[in-house]
Amino acid sequence: MYVYLERGGSNPAEVLRDPANRGVRGSGTPRRPVGGTLPLVSATVVTPRPAASVMLVRPGAGGLEILFLRRNPTLAFHGGYWVFPGGRIDAEDADAAAPGDEEAAARRAAVREAREEAGVEVTPESLAFAVHWTTPEVSPIRFATWFFVAPAPMERITVDGGEIHAHQWLRPSDALARQAAGEIKLAAPTFALTTRMAAFADVDTLLAAVAGWPDERLLGDLLDVEGGQVALYHQDAAHGGRPLDLPGPRHRLWMLESGWRYERAF
Repeated sequence: MYVYLERGGSNPAEVLRDPANRGVRGSGTPRRPVGGTLPLVSATVVTPRPAASVMLVRPGAGGLEILFLRRNPTLAFHGGYWVFPGGRIDAEDADAAAPGDEEAAARRAAVREAREEAGVEVTPESLAFAVHWTTPEVSPIRFATWFFVAPAPMERITVDGGEIHAHQWLRPSDALARQAAGEIKLAAPTFALTTRMAAFADVDTLLAAVAGWPDERLLGDLLDVEGGQVALYHQDAAHGGRPLDLPGPRHRLWMLESGWRYERAF
């Protein structure tokens, strides 16, 4: 069994109202109460757009560091959030030799986004697949994102000042502490992956571990709870409408006003 447990927070009252990430409170979209059953959702579920993102890592003076980019605050989706380089998978990202290969297209998209958003050149072969993460069904804007990890080349980071306003290299623990202090905002997948990265001291150990991770496709079952929300993933004992306190495996992300916590134990 292995466990990842981390606390955080980022202006929780604002995050919980974020329509781009978790739906709007009071919008009429039903959610399951604690210990209840999943209600029928009357609203049309938006089809998620395919996307790709790459976590660039490097050795730092204090240990492993991750590149975070700050999105333009005026953008509709995650404006002002600190993210990994990434974006939609475009038609041009398809592999001409294998047009139906979604992972190949995702790798090409991640390479392109690293170049466009950070001025960094990586290769599709350097990307280690980490996880595939889909935005909850209650969200009005949804993405089905391939997340990769890659060692960062030596180039200087260059952002365009348009879609991306700033960048910084942070140790995973520092990024989580800054979210907890309300200094930066991280989206759910970014927070969860950063939490997992905090277990590794150096790039080589991290990449070796990620290469052995299972092929996970995550779609959260989102619940309202006291003080915020919790997303349950398929390995969790409570996923699929079962009681939240049911004993068993845990894979959940608590997004509470008192702080965020990613729990993974199975």
